[in-house]
Amino acid sequence: MERHHSDVETRTLEQVVIRIAGDSGDGMQLAGDRFTAEAAAFGNDLATQPNFPAEIRAPQGTVPGVSSFQIQIADHDILTAGDRPDVLVAMNPAALKSNVDDLPAGGVLIVDGDEFTRRTLAKVGYGGDPLAEDRTGHLTVHTVPMTSLTVTAVESTGIGKKDAHRAKNMFALGLLSWMYGRPVGGVETFLARKFADRPDIARANTLALHAGWNYGETTEAFAVVQHVPRAALPPGTYRQISGNTALAYGLVAAGHATGMDVFLGSYPITPASDILHELSRLGRFRVRTFQAEDEIAGVGAALGASYGGSLGVTTTSGPGIALKSEAIGLAVMTELPLLVVDVQRGGPSTGLPTKTEQADLLQALFGRNGESPVAVVAPRSPADCFDTALEAVRIAVTHRTPVMLLSDGAIANGTEPWRIPDAADLPTIDPGFAPPATDDDTGHLPYARDPDTLARDWAIPGTAGREHRVGGLEKSDGTGDISYHHANHEMMTRVRSAKITRIAVPDLDVDDPDDDAEILVLGWGSSYGPIGEAVRRARRGGRSVARAHLRHLNPLPANTADVLARYRRVLVPEMNLGQLSLVLAGRFDADIQPVTKVAGMAFRADELHAALDEEFAGTLHTSEAAKTPNAAAAVTVRPGVREKEVR
Repeated sequence: MERHHSDVETRTLEQVVIRIAGDSGDGMQLAGDRFTAEAAAFGNDLATQPNFPAEIRAPQGTVPGVSSFQIQIADHDILTAGDRPDVLVAMNPAALKSNVDDLPAGGVLIVDGDEFTRRTLAKVGYGGDPLAEDRTGHLTVHTVPMTSLTVTAVESTGIGKKDAHRAKNMFALGLLSWMYGRPVGGVETFLARKFADRPDIARANTLALHAGWNYGETTEAFAVVQHVPRAALPPGTYRQISGNTALAYGLVAAGHATGMDVFLGSYPITPASDILHELSRLGRFRVRTFQAEDEIAGVGAALGASYGGSLGVTTTSGPGIALKSEAIGLAVMTELPLLVVDVQRGGPSTGLPTKTEQADLLQALFGRNGESPVAVVAPRSPADCFDTALEAVRIAVTHRTPVMLLSDGAIANGTEPWRIPDAADLPTIDPGFAPPATDDDTGHLPYARDPDTLARDWAIPGTAGREHRVGGLEKSDGTGDISYHHANHEMMTRVRSAKITRIAVPDLDVDDPDDDAEILVLGWGSSYGPIGEAVRRARRGGRSVARAHLRHLNPLPANTADVLARYRRVLVPEMNLGQLSLVLAGRFDADIQPVTKVAGMAFRADELHAALDEEFAGTLHTSEAAKTPNAAAAVTVRPGVREKEVR
């Protein structure tokens, strides 16, 4: 089945972007995930970006109910899931309507012709045939009767019509596998395992997979097999991984590095829930998970676990951070380690629960009562979540402080290859628990401090001679006795602030090949990939552009001021209205230029490349995008701000 007919042409590509879209019940994510797994096993570099509907179950066949999955595979190092698809598989008119405008001229469109009926077309507002020449003449269109071919292929299994229709996602996967010369043995194994208790369903899906492959093999419509060679990745053992899974594994590794039990107190919330799901399966690694009745209970339990000597973690999204804020303040006051993972999503309140945004930075930095600073870190990609979790735990445990880790929906749900580290190479993180008292001890001081880090003693309840109490009221330094004295309160406020500023973080690394660029593009979080690809394109066009990326957002790297001062202007792309720009402009004498997007979708590299072109043309602050703030996908820019202008 893996052999192609001799008269089929094979064409080699460096990369290709594929998007498969359909109703949220059509199994688009499963089909995309399986294609991704085979690409990873083959050895391509890859990046994926799923897109989920916000509604729990929108009406079938409507635009709000469309689910899609985009993957870019390449024979070289890539940084994003691609700007626009080269190939779009649309399983119904709603999927076509919500995605077809992203196809460039010459793109390939594959549709399930059985789903393009008068009723389904009218449901999404098509008054006529959208596949007519005047609408899609710039595309290569393949109308394939996927549903009817699938029903015929699975007829021998005796399954019902509904289950037969559900298998059409495997037909689409089989066709794509043929088009790109991908074996399907791994998919067959997956289906047998997934539906082990329903062998009829497993067989039906396998037959549909074969039918899709055979359609590509036998029809004359598909005369070319596209081949994307494997990528030359550094040697090692790789697996495909999502950001949420990498975070979960990073927490397990952190437990190993510290020698502590990991305790997760969490309330399920999109898009962070998968961290809870993953960790709940890893109890054999000294992991305990608690699904709390609400966000407040989740963080309270995690903080209690830290008090008891475990690695306390809580996971949530922006709305949950609002509810957890008082308990995070309690962790600041009691000076206990606590890791708070915020997988950011779009909008206030319920907002856009399945869409991505970077809108919680100011909330992480300042969203608590009183002077209550915490450390803030942010991963740059799905695989980087593993290392960032380890770094966050290092800071929390070493400095006795809450740490907020800002992931987002694009990172959490996206996937990329991850080189699995050797456990022997993991760092050691010493929690430095206070030992039992000796006869020479004159008395335990729970707030005795390390002179360098200002971290207090961490005595586990039950440790002989280390009895103490902590609480939310202000205390005297050293003894921990409750104190209302004004001078003591100011001193403790400054100590809590100094604890954060003294955290040692690596210097900001700048990619400036010729060391003569005038423009620096500075990002954080999931803007890493789009920035990197945009800068690559600008450099290929002869532009001299530098780039840097912040993992540590509080405290900032010690050399941040020096780095910013080297450049005439600093462009800061963010999926918000300029939150990091506001922080940088308030602290440093640099020309900070926000480049913002709040569309519920990650930046595309071509958007940032266009912003760079405008910058070099001197028109960035007057771009048309800035004049259309209501445009759904507009990338907006504002005039740069210098520190001296706002003081």
